[in-house]
Amino acid sequence: MCKDLRIESRSWEMISTIVFFAASCVLVFSFALVREGRPIEGVAPGIIWISVAFAGTLGLGRAFERERHYDALRGLMMAPVERSAIFSGKLLGILLLMGITELIIVSVVALMFQVTLFERPLYLIALLVTGTVGFASVGTLFAAMLVRTRSRGVLLPVLLYPITIPVLIAGVGGTFALIQADPNLDLVRFWIATMVFFDVVFLTLALWTFELVMTE
Repeated sequence: MCKDLRIESRSWEMISTIVFFAASCVLVFSFALVREGRPIEGVAPGIIWISVAFAGTLGLGRAFERERHYDALRGLMMAPVERSAIFSGKLLGILLLMGITELIIVSVVALMFQVTLFERPLYLIALLVTGTVGFASVGTLFAAMLVRTRSRGVLLPVLLYPITIPVLIAGVGGTFALIQADPNLDLVRFWIATMVFFDVVFLTLALWTFELVMTE
């Protein structure tokens, strides 16, 4: 993680690309779903999570990009550290990257679609964190699995989205319940608990299979 952050701090290539892409997604949706200055009701949660998924996929596609050159991936695998530490470092880097992107996405959506997303920030943060952990844990595993394939850019979303659909649905459902005029906090807590369950399952499976994937 520290290596990736140091490299990224010199160029800001990945973060600038992902933030620009996510903001562009939100702006395109705003032009399509805002009529006469009034947004269509109830679309903001879907836009937030679609943008998060697209931006996260872009970041995950680059997660192991640097290790592909000069046989760096083999050297990383030969380092005297646990394979789970490699996975955890990559996962934390992706989570930090997605967290910055989500801050931009939520701010732009709140502005463009006139929704009150920040009245209960703790619930919003809980939804975003639990959803992002589930999405990124599966994505990091698949990114590692596909790092040696030529068509990884195509295969990653094909494999990732069907698995993470429950997390995205829970994120949309929880966010929608939160932004209502009379928020249903019980429903929000239910969706958060659902995403925590998926996070535990996804993280456990990813940590369990990461060493096998990288060995193969």
